[in-house]
Amino acid sequence: MKKFKAQRACLVVFMLAMSVFFSSSLVYGRDRQPEGGTLAAVNLRVAGNFVILSKTGITDVPTSAITGDIGTSPITGAAIGVPCSEVTGTMYEVDAAGPACAVTDAARLTTAVLDMQTAYTDAAGRSNPDFLNLGAGDIGGLTLTPGLYKWTSAVIIPKDITIFGGPNDVWIFQVAGTLIMSSAVNITLNGGAQAKNVFWQTAGAVTLGTTSHFEGNILGQTGINLQTGASINGRMLAQTAVTLQMNTVTKPQ
Repeated sequence: MKKFKAQRACLVVFMLAMSVFFSSSLVYGRDRQPEGGTLAAVNLRVAGNFVILSKTGITDVPTSAITGDIGTSPITGAAIGVPCSEVTGTMYEVDAAGPACAVTDAARLTTAVLDMQTAYTDAAGRSNPDFLNLGAGDIGGLTLTPGLYKWTSAVIIPKDITIFGGPNDVWIFQVAGTLIMSSAVNITLNGGAQAKNVFWQTAGAVTLGTTSHFEGNILGQTGINLQTGASINGRMLAQTAVTLQMNTVTKPQ
């Protein structure tokens, strides 16, 4: 009887230990601060005034709902394929070839694009990552705490993820390849984390699957593609094109 009780006690201790191990293994950086102290946010400067900024155009399959300013440069305003009725904000163009509501301000757009490129270089150049090649590029199901994350490959998000931290914490995700989020997958902010402090620097194309929800600022060296019904609370700053298909795009507060 004593032997049975001892075995049972050992089994309970083992199960508790494994439970703690598996629960903590899904939360990255819980007890860890970024090396060198608080991670500084990426300064978007004038580019931060835009919810969508593209160098080669914005296409749209209606109807989308966009809250915030949008613009394209250096390409002509004719490459803005978004009707005025879908934008709650100001639409900027470099010439007078775009939608009737567009404001022509080439100087502002030139500055914004240069700032976008500077912000991309800043994010890409951050060194000494807190997490390197986490999940071998598959971050589905994880809870991500503040810090600098670096992947030397593509990143996929096949399951819901949580970004957990305080209102002043910063996340920078450096992605050397593509970033693909599966359909119906959600990113959730928790603990007071704010989308304006989350930066996804991606060298490859970004694709958000149908009805998915994304949080944070995308600094894309190439295209950013939203599939049908996807939504984003953040910014899409693309050095090529942005494509929309009945999406909800909201500039973070």
